[in-house]
Amino acid sequence: MKSNVNIQKILKQLEQRYTAATALEYETPFQLLVATILSAQCTDKRVNQVTKELFNKFPTVNDIAGLSAEELEPWVQSCGLYRNKSKNIVATAGKILKEHHGQVPDNLEELMALPGVGRKTANVVISNAFGRPAIAVDTHVFRVANRLGMSNSTTPLGTEQDLRQVIPESQWSQAHHWLIYHGRQVCKARKPLCDICGLSDYCATFKGSY
Repeated sequence: MKSNVNIQKILKQLEQRYTAATALEYETPFQLLVATILSAQCTDKRVNQVTKELFNKFPTVNDIAGLSAEELEPWVQSCGLYRNKSKNIVATAGKILKEHHGQVPDNLEELMALPGVGRKTANVVISNAFGRPAIAVDTHVFRVANRLGMSNSTTPLGTEQDLRQVIPESQWSQAHHWLIYHGRQVCKARKPLCDICGLSDYCATFKGSY
């Protein structure tokens, strides 16, 4: 992996280029949790279109818990995998009401115990809804971090652990967003835009790899 000096140079360039905020639109921790569940294999733009109507009609955990999965399905159908997502969202709302007095838990273990909530989703909520340092590794973070030599892991968990070691804790949440935006806009999976990247000097796979 890169030296600490190079890591800081990479982070500085990313900071100058990208915002450090999620593109998902929400007003409460529960709304962010729902939006993040819906974002699996779906664009944030589409999720925001769906949740704008969904949260206008059913804004709270009580509202969602009062639905059946079948009743929720038409509201989230365009997000893909909607049957499974609907089932998990309704079950999660019910569990939050029953076990957490209607409040979204703010720790990794309890979040991951909710239906449909994996480590990435839990970290997104911890970071964005509760303002605590966390690194959520999605496909973009995984790809960019390994291409830039910030990680050499073959798994999302391993990549998260690598990033937690080489990035200062005070920058975990911001770096997560920077890596996502860089992966979406520049360091794409199949045809990365290396000519406008600005980080080619630090890229572990730049020469002859694409």
